[in-house]
Amino acid sequence: MLFTHRAEAGERLAEALRHLKGEDPVVLGLPRGGVPVAYRVARALGAPLDIVVVRKLGVPHHRELGFGAIGEGGVRILSEDIVRGSRLDPQDIASVEDAEAAELARQAAKFRGDRPRVPLDGRTVIVVDDGIATGATAAAACEVVRAQGAARVVLAAPVAPPDAVTRLGSAADEVVCLATPHAFRAVGEWYQDFSQTSDEEVVFLLARAAAEPAGRPAVRTAEVEVDAGGLLLAGDLALPDGAGAVVVFAHGSGSSRHSPRNRSVAADLNRAGLATLLLDLLTPDEEADRANVFDIETLARRLAGATAWLRRREFLPTGWFGASTGAAAALWAAGETGADIGAVVSRGGRPDLAGERLATVRAPTLLIVGSRDSTVLDLNRRAQRELRCENRLEIVPGATHLFEEPGALDEVARLAGDWFTRHLVPR
Repeated sequence: MLFTHRAEAGERLAEALRHLKGEDPVVLGLPRGGVPVAYRVARALGAPLDIVVVRKLGVPHHRELGFGAIGEGGVRILSEDIVRGSRLDPQDIASVEDAEAAELARQAAKFRGDRPRVPLDGRTVIVVDDGIATGATAAAACEVVRAQGAARVVLAAPVAPPDAVTRLGSAADEVVCLATPHAFRAVGEWYQDFSQTSDEEVVFLLARAAAEPAGRPAVRTAEVEVDAGGLLLAGDLALPDGAGAVVVFAHGSGSSRHSPRNRSVAADLNRAGLATLLLDLLTPDEEADRANVFDIETLARRLAGATAWLRRREFLPTGWFGASTGAAAALWAAGETGADIGAVVSRGGRPDLAGERLATVRAPTLLIVGSRDSTVLDLNRRAQRELRCENRLEIVPGATHLFEEPGALDEVARLAGDWFTRHLVPR
């Protein structure tokens, strides 16, 4: 499997499309499966999200053979060669086109509601799908978007066969595809979860994207070398304009600053006006020894050192976001005498590994666990009883340990953002 689900594929695709952020693009998802992927891309790029509804015009006696396509705004594309070869008369064409136009209007109204279509005139447009098989629909979408006024068309998908990507190079100005496996039979083979995207999910994601503030803060990003008590560690610093606080991520076992899950949460915090620092608390050589990820005291010492380095650089209230054993490290460090930390959030963490330090933590602490992560949930409940600070346990319904279920990670980001904003940002 290449991808866990569409949301994770969207996060990874967004990273490959970051070079387009400066072009002020519009992101269009192909309903239905392309919309969850496009939603993640649009959020990462700070771009408006919409759909591109395309209806293929199929030859009446051979529906799989398309003689053209139609799109919103009266866009109509015909292949004169196929029209002639199939001996279609104007009445045949009109009949097919009328039926498909009615279905196109119905789909657009259902998905978008009463919101107007996002104008494409003169814009860079990124057309996104969850994967490409033959490429026929994707090619038609690119043609429709170009006819609607797009100045530049970029086609993006997580996975596609190599020959399809080659063909689509003539339909789009740029094709971005994360994987082009030769042993390709179907898009769904490359996802762990390729369950059908419902109409309701498409409607929800489009409405949510439309409701998000248009004036999101600009975010400056930089790769940094963090001095964690004399040891230099690689990190990624993101600073939204006017940031009111900064959150340092303490990654856990099997994770790193490149984790799509933590990067997704960090991006949400950036949109909420919080700066973030993602760094690896272990060197590559240390990560090779599995025992090091459970050396909570060492991880805690490095987290505290990295935070001291950050405070010398950015004078902002600071919080810690910990995952798995990283949550234990954050709570261990927060329990140190004189620890000056504003808030702690644990995602699927192991706070129990902080041991006796839990009783000395003074920072407000939020524990987030999936309802289906039963073992870790029990450990968090026990650890919560040891905490003497302000604390809360939030259980995300239906979520497992990695919060891979659709919407679960969004809920983590919302809960964390609310907690950090409440306890870190001056009123």
